[in-house]
Amino acid sequence: MQEPAPRYAGYRSFDYLTPHVDYKVFELAPEIGRVPEHDLGLSDEQRARVARLLREHLAISLHEHPKILPADVSQLRDYNRTGRNAFGFEGLARSGMTAVFDNFMNGTGCVTSEHAWKWDDVIYDIGLRFADIAKQDHVVVATTLDQIFEAKRNGQIALVAGLEAATMIENELDRIDILYGFGVRQMGIAYSQANMLGSGLSEDRDGGLTHFGRRAVDRMNKLGIAIDISHSGDQTSLDVIEASRVPVFITHAGARAVWDTSRMKPDEVIRACAERGGVIGIEAAPHTTLSADHPHHSLESVMDHFTYCVELVGIDHVTFGPDTMFGDHVGVHNTYAGNYAHDAGNRPEHPRVEYVSGLENPGEAFGNIVGWLVKHDYSDDEIAKVIGGNALRVLTQVW
Repeated sequence: MQEPAPRYAGYRSFDYLTPHVDYKVFELAPEIGRVPEHDLGLSDEQRARVARLLREHLAISLHEHPKILPADVSQLRDYNRTGRNAFGFEGLARSGMTAVFDNFMNGTGCVTSEHAWKWDDVIYDIGLRFADIAKQDHVVVATTLDQIFEAKRNGQIALVAGLEAATMIENELDRIDILYGFGVRQMGIAYSQANMLGSGLSEDRDGGLTHFGRRAVDRMNKLGIAIDISHSGDQTSLDVIEASRVPVFITHAGARAVWDTSRMKPDEVIRACAERGGVIGIEAAPHTTLSADHPHHSLESVMDHFTYCVELVGIDHVTFGPDTMFGDHVGVHNTYAGNYAHDAGNRPEHPRVEYVSGLENPGEAFGNIVGWLVKHDYSDDEIAKVIGGNALRVLTQVW
């Protein structure tokens, strides 16, 4: 883990409010040291190279949820219902990241909650987060490439607002413009279940992109909203790639050829995305990017997907979207187990883990990813591409 950025002055979420008066207080999970650090066995020289690479190059995570979970995960539903989820300012200050795509879920803080994907809740969620961020100057909202570069120069972290699906627009196309006006710059098509735009990955039959979905893709292209197909069904994903005039992202997924679940993408989709200039961000949420060689989910499992995708489509089309939180991410999945529908059909057997070693939270992910790449003798140019350069190339075309 990196040292805190000098710009960070110790702000914690809602410091501008009065605890217990203005908002309900929960004991929060620690942002640092909740689990043992992942030991990559790096030499002093290798650790110095990791620090230099993060200092010199843009590091962009395509997908995170940098909220802080309650220390007692049994309180998660109550915590989410408040809509006021604390943000991991301290943890991110140690991350080495330049920019993080924060995927807002809804006003109750979790896509699997009782009020998932309602328009008013999404606006509520974005507004509360931006109000909190406005009260400090280490994390800054970014809506342009220039703002990401400026954050890098200033020792700040750029936050890009994203949404995992467009479900909340229902059948109102102009809501996409409204979200753009509120600062959203990345949007998924469907979150596992079908919506007005297309099919999610959990559906038994994928009807592909709808007529309305094609209009939505066109509107996102015109506005400059990056499109994500991570949770879309296979045919819907292919249709989106074909319909979009600019490259699209798979912000957080892995290769189905490595781990055979619908949450992973088949070679056909990964290739199609890359052939149109797009990028796949490798996922690391618990029990997703497993592999036969490393079924005990860890950094090594995740990097099996990375190496496979690099071999499949080339290093110019692979990056990372670890999809992490501060706190017990496995506990989130357990709490909302009945709401998740990521893996339709059979799931390969695998050991359960309490956390993904090496990729447990947004503060440690990129340091360990770069450490793994250094240890495995990737060049500076290759590392610069996969930690930020590839994502930047797509954003240059989209935004």
